[in-house]
Amino acid sequence: METPIKREIIDKLIADLGINDFAKATIREVKQVAAKAEKESGVEFIKMEMGIPGLPAAQVGVDAQIKALQAGIAHSYPDIQGAPQLKQEASRFVKAFIGLDVAPECCVPVTGSMQGTFASFLTCSQADKRRDTVLFIDPGFPVQKMQLQVMGVKYETFDVYDFRGEKLGPKLESYLKNGNICAIVYSNPNNPSWICLNEQELQAIGQLATKYDAIVMEDLAYFAMDFRQNLSVPFQPPYQPTVGRYTDNCMLLISGSKAFSYAGERIGVVCISDKLFHRHYDDLAARYEGLPFGLVFSTRMLYALSSGTSHSAQFALAAMLKAATDGEYDFRKEVSVYGERAHKLKEIFCRHGFHIVYDKDLDVPVADGFYFTIGYKKMTSGELAKELMYYGVSAICLITTGSHQEGLRVCTSFIEDHQYAQLEERMQLFEANNP
Repeated sequence: METPIKREIIDKLIADLGINDFAKATIREVKQVAAKAEKESGVEFIKMEMGIPGLPAAQVGVDAQIKALQAGIAHSYPDIQGAPQLKQEASRFVKAFIGLDVAPECCVPVTGSMQGTFASFLTCSQADKRRDTVLFIDPGFPVQKMQLQVMGVKYETFDVYDFRGEKLGPKLESYLKNGNICAIVYSNPNNPSWICLNEQELQAIGQLATKYDAIVMEDLAYFAMDFRQNLSVPFQPPYQPTVGRYTDNCMLLISGSKAFSYAGERIGVVCISDKLFHRHYDDLAARYEGLPFGLVFSTRMLYALSSGTSHSAQFALAAMLKAATDGEYDFRKEVSVYGERAHKLKEIFCRHGFHIVYDKDLDVPVADGFYFTIGYKKMTSGELAKELMYYGVSAICLITTGSHQEGLRVCTSFIEDHQYAQLEERMQLFEANNP
């Protein structure tokens, strides 16, 4: 059975890397196999494994950062609370696109949302000795669990696939009632499934977080990228959905990486609700000289981790947020290309016997966006991922994201126009070889 890349090449590379179960191969391992196989075979790979922005960085940010550097900003340490103009613009941005009031004081820049989640996990897990476990509404970003592994914090997880709508509240409560959950984590839109929790679901999460005194960490890495509705008009609904309408126990993680394609400069902002920011926890107060939650987060956790956030990158993010809030820069229009790519790719896969795994938000088809999920007949995740490698297509298994479904996560960021025809041809062959 002929395949675009000889099976022996892929099998040897997988063996050389010591990957026993391809279902559990990490993103970087899949990427490595693809890069080496491409070099060895001379066949171009259609790379769908890495969630890296595939667009130029927002020019308004680049210009502001260069200007700040030329003005000499690099010689001085940033304020641990963040540059005043970034705090101000983050507060305005949240009001303009989420419709929430968060004071500038409570908006704290971080070295990308990765550092934001790390510092948030540290703060949440130390706030109350009785609450030592983080709860993930999965599937999710695998590295967040690695962060907890690094800091020795326990976590629980469930796959939201069978618990949408009115089933979500009771499922969440079954964990929260044990009294050990300090934080609830999810991304919205979701990496990897691109499902979007609706208002009813967010309300259930928010009310239960208040009832059981857990903190919700809402990861908005793909901010306003639900392309089914226009979320890009500042100060006008519809707004980016958020749990922040339903609880004061929340931290919103807003990243510059995807919405502004500013991944390389590692810049984001954590917006902590005013009430949570100023709240005193006995265990934090005892450990950190009586400081409230928000100041423990910034003056202890962030200070210990990196002594602040890249000074010039703060000016970049401030300029991007300001331009968006002032209506001068439609960041959503720039990234809508991801949705267009997803639409074309899904159409090719589905025509050749594949199905979308996470296909609906309750009764509405999921949006086309940065990611989507595919399965094929009775194949397991590992079988499908490995089989597709023979056809020069790389993607990661859903199992690595905490999903219990058989299938793969596909990322649209690196797809080039000439690759649709390649994918069509290869999937035609794939279907013929795998009836």
